[in-house]
Amino acid sequence: MQAPPHGASNPAAGQAPQSHPHPQSPEERITPLSAISDEQARRLLEVALSRGGDYADLYFEYSDDASYSYEDERVKTTSRGITLGLGVRVLKGEATGYAYCEELTDEAMSEAARIAAQIADGSKQGRPTPVNISWPPLPAFYPIPVPSLAVPPEDKLELLRRADRAARAADPRVAKVQCSFTESWREIRLYTADGRASRDVQPLIRFGVSVVVEQDGKRQGGSGGGGGRYGMDYFVRRPPEEHAAEAVSVALAMLDAADAPAGEMEVVLAAGDSGILLHEAVGHGLEADFNRKQTSNYSGRIGQSVASPLCTVVDDGTITHSRGSINVDDEGEPGRRNVLIEDGVLRAYMQDSLSSKLTGAEATGNGRRQSFRSAPLPRMTNTYLLAGPHDPEEIIRSVRRGVFARRFSGGQVNIQSGDFVFSLTESYLIEDGKLTAPLKGVNLIGNGPDVLTKVTMVGNDFRLSEGVWTCGKNGQSVPVGIGTPSVKIAAITVGGTKA
Repeated sequence: MQAPPHGASNPAAGQAPQSHPHPQSPEERITPLSAISDEQARRLLEVALSRGGDYADLYFEYSDDASYSYEDERVKTTSRGITLGLGVRVLKGEATGYAYCEELTDEAMSEAARIAAQIADGSKQGRPTPVNISWPPLPAFYPIPVPSLAVPPEDKLELLRRADRAARAADPRVAKVQCSFTESWREIRLYTADGRASRDVQPLIRFGVSVVVEQDGKRQGGSGGGGGRYGMDYFVRRPPEEHAAEAVSVALAMLDAADAPAGEMEVVLAAGDSGILLHEAVGHGLEADFNRKQTSNYSGRIGQSVASPLCTVVDDGTITHSRGSINVDDEGEPGRRNVLIEDGVLRAYMQDSLSSKLTGAEATGNGRRQSFRSAPLPRMTNTYLLAGPHDPEEIIRSVRRGVFARRFSGGQVNIQSGDFVFSLTESYLIEDGKLTAPLKGVNLIGNGPDVLTKVTMVGNDFRLSEGVWTCGKNGQSVPVGIGTPSVKIAAITVGGTKA
C-alpha cells in the first residue's frame, strides 16, 4: 500500500442506476474502443472458447494519463501517455489462460484469443458463444462536469505553484517543498461468455504536497494530499493551499518529537488514515483467493466470531467519487457494498468470478486488475470500519498511558498468520487521558485478527481517508479507499527506543 495521507469525507449512497451502453460521460470521447462492435466481440469469444474452455471474457482498455511535479520553485517533470490494449481470459477448472495484445487489429486480437484458449485441452466441445450480447444498466458513482485532462496543463501547474507558495509562506522554517499532480481518464469495455457487455469511464486524480522543515539543525518532513474520481471541480472543495497547510502542520508538529516508548500498551487509532491497518492486516485476509486456497487466517470461518462485537467491516465500491469506487468491476459485475464482518462475526469474503464459480459463492464485484495486461484478482475497493457509539474525546480520556496513532507510512503483513508491523509518521503519547508529546520512531507490532478482538471502544467520528492510497498484490496496483472512526485497542506491542 502506498500513499501520503489525509482527508475527510463520508460514505454516501450511490446515485440511481442509468441505462447503458452510455455511462456518465462529461464528454463522449471517440477512442479506439468506440470501433469495437458486439459482433466482433462475439467472434473473439468464439475463438477463446474453441478448445473447450469453461468461460472466457474480453477486457478492452484505453487510458490517457498525465503527471506533473514541481520542486525548488520550478517545474521538474511533466509527462503524458496513452495505454491501449485487449486482455483475453479463458478459464478451465481452476486454471487460467491469459493473453493480451497492444493493438486492436483483427489479427492481433484473434491471436490473443487463440493463445488464451490453449489452457483448455480441446478434448470436448467448447461452451457455446452467446448469440446475443446485452448491456445491463450500471450505476454512476463518479459523474464529473469536466475531465481534468480536458483542462490545459498550465492550469494544473498553477495549482502546484499555489501549493508551493502557500507552504513557503506558512512558516519560515519550511526549507523544501515538493508538489505533484497525477490524472487519468480510463475507458474499459468488457464482454463475457454469458453474453454481458459493459462500458465504464473512470476518472482519477491525485494531488500531493511534501515539505521539509528545519530548525536548529533538526529536519522533519510532512505531507498532505487528496483526490479521487473527480474532475477539476475537486479543487473548489479542496484548494491546493489546504494540502500545503496540512503538510506544514504535520512537519512542524513532529519537529520536536520525543523518542517512542516501547512495550505493550493501549493504542488509539485516529479516524481516517488509520484504516490502512484494517486494510492490510485484516482486509487482504478476507479476499477469496487466499481463503479458497486455505492460506488465510480467516479460511473456513464464515459465521464465526472473529472480532469484537463493536466491529463491523465493510468493503464498499459505491461511495460517490471515492478513489476505490467502481461502477463495474473488471469482470463486468456492478460495484457493490459488501458487509464482511458484522458485529464481530465473519459474514463474507470478497469474491472474483473464479473464486465464486469454484466455491459456489455469489460474486461481490471485487474482481479487479491493474490493466489489460493482467488477469483479475479479488481485490478491495473502499474498505472501512463502521462508526460506533463513543465520543472520540471520551476514548482519549479513557487511556492512562498509550499511543495515539494518526498517520501511517506503511508496513508489512503476513496474510496467512495476520502478523503485521506498521510504521507511524505522526503519533502522540497519551498520558492520563491527554495527548502530550509527539513521538518519533513508532512501530506497531501485532496480529490483525487478534487486534480486532481487542477493540474496546469505537468512535462516532468515522472518516474516509481522502483519495491517495494505492494497493499492491501479486505485482498489480489498483486505487483503493480506506477509512475508520477513532478506535481504542486494549493492547498492541509498540516498538520504540525507550523501555
